[in-house]
Amino acid sequence: MIHLQIITPEKTVFAGDVDQVTLPTQNGQITVLPNHLDLITNVIPGELIFKTHQKESLLAAGFGFAEVGPKNVKILVDLAAPEEELEEKQIEEAKKAAEVALSQKHILSEEEYAIAAANLQKALVQLKIKRRRH
Repeated sequence: MIHLQIITPEKTVFAGDVDQVTLPTQNGQITVLPNHLDLITNVIPGELIFKTHQKESLLAAGFGFAEVGPKNVKILVDLAAPEEELEEKQIEEAKKAAEVALSQKHILSEEEYAIAAANLQKALVQLKIKRRRH
């Protein structure tokens, strides 16, 4: 077993023992099993999956990082939302707002552009997860 903690700025989304964790990184998805080597990695928007007793839980993950050890994984991200908490209408609105902002690149600062691009990436991940089962 691995002790998993998933933490956002607002709350601890999950804390408990799991059999494995799969997280999205810059180099692709990695799966962490018990007795994994120590690792610190960036987390990018994507599917965060953890399994306990053959039950799979899926979250939409945002940007952050993960600290992996042989018996624990701590994930600190700006978004970690289970499918049932995702509101498709709100996500669509956020996606459109980000697309509009990105279309105005010429008047945005580099920081504003990066924020809009990050917001679009997170919205697309949330939509993918929300629509996955439909």
